Amino acid sequence: MTFCAPCIFGLEGLCANELRFLGLENVRAENGRVLFDGDFSAMARANINARYAERILILLGEFRATTFDRLFNGVKRLPWADFIGMSDAFPVKGSCLNSKLMSVPDCQKIIKKAVVDSLSARYMLSWFEETGAPRQIQFLIMNDRVSVMLDTSGAGLHKRGYRAQANDAPIKETLAAAMAELAGVRPGHFVVDPMCGSGTILIEAAMKALKIAPGLNRYFASEQWSCVPKGTFEAEREAARANINRDCAFHAEGYDIDETALETAKHNAEQAGVGDRITFQMRDVKDFVLPEGYCTVITNPPYGERLLDIPSAEALYKVMGERFARMPGKRYVVITPDDDFEKLFGRKADKRRKTYNGTLKCQIYQFFK
Repeated sequence: MTFCAPCIFGLEGLCANELRFLGLENVRAENGRVLFDGDFSAMARANINARYAERILILLGEFRATTFDRLFNGVKRLPWADFIGMSDAFPVKGSCLNSKLMSVPDCQKIIKKAVVDSLSARYMLSWFEETGAPRQIQFLIMNDRVSVMLDTSGAGLHKRGYRAQANDAPIKETLAAAMAELAGVRPGHFVVDPMCGSGTILIEAAMKALKIAPGLNRYFASEQWSCVPKGTFEAEREAARANINRDCAFHAEGYDIDETALETAKHNAEQAGVGDRITFQMRDVKDFVLPEGYCTVITNPPYGERLLDIPSAEALYKVMGERFARMPGKRYVVITPDDDFEKLFGRKADKRRKTYNGTLKCQIYQFFK
């Protein structure tokens, strides 16, 4: 099968490298997604281990369609009965961009009808009760090219299961994990977040360092699919558990001025299984002092459009520039949508990467020299 792993724009390279490291086949990155080939074991492995992908979809087919007839015929030809049983539910959702077919509701109806016709021919039924486990059908029609997929994940992969609670504007877990990767977090690192909020960046850094698979303790929609061999997910979970490295020296510290956020961060870290690796403390970034020795600072400061007014955010960036000094053994990774960040911070980043935090266009600034 061919699988599609959608990801945040700007993270395609990280996502592709990770999937290759997991031993998945024919990995290739495209805008906003990474494709790979494999069987149901590969599907389970990707769901359990992928830190940067948003979900894992089976890519059933792609074709060009500028009319509803072509859409119907293209969808009907796909191998639906290989994945959908006689009683299984198969809801349809999707989106249309820059195409002749731009009505999402109409496309949903056409695709649903095509799938019903395909299944009717196989099962000799004219009506489907759809009481079984759902197979979520997703479609994307972009520039008149149709991609038709089945969602194997269910809830998005950023939902690791540890963050039942969050502060007012949490960073997405997949993006926090990417920041940890760009910061070069490894098993022996000391990581600090002086504006940690609900602790997501530090938790993702700790899970990466300890090799704790992000999806180890959550459920995936395709676990209930009758076409997936029994034991497939459990075998991959066992392999992921065996890979955990709790003997490493990784430790981290998180600071914030909000006591409630710090309590939430402690709870989330415990839920993630890394509570013993992270210390949380109340402290203003104005009082931040760099620790001795090697240290990696990773942070998601409040944005002008998010939690602070713009003048306050700009003042904060100046304070960060003073506190995050250029010193041997110190590196800093900061995400912000502010195009003037480097000017306010006081120096140019050694590397920058464009991405999104939710709907906000952002850049990840890396300082390591």
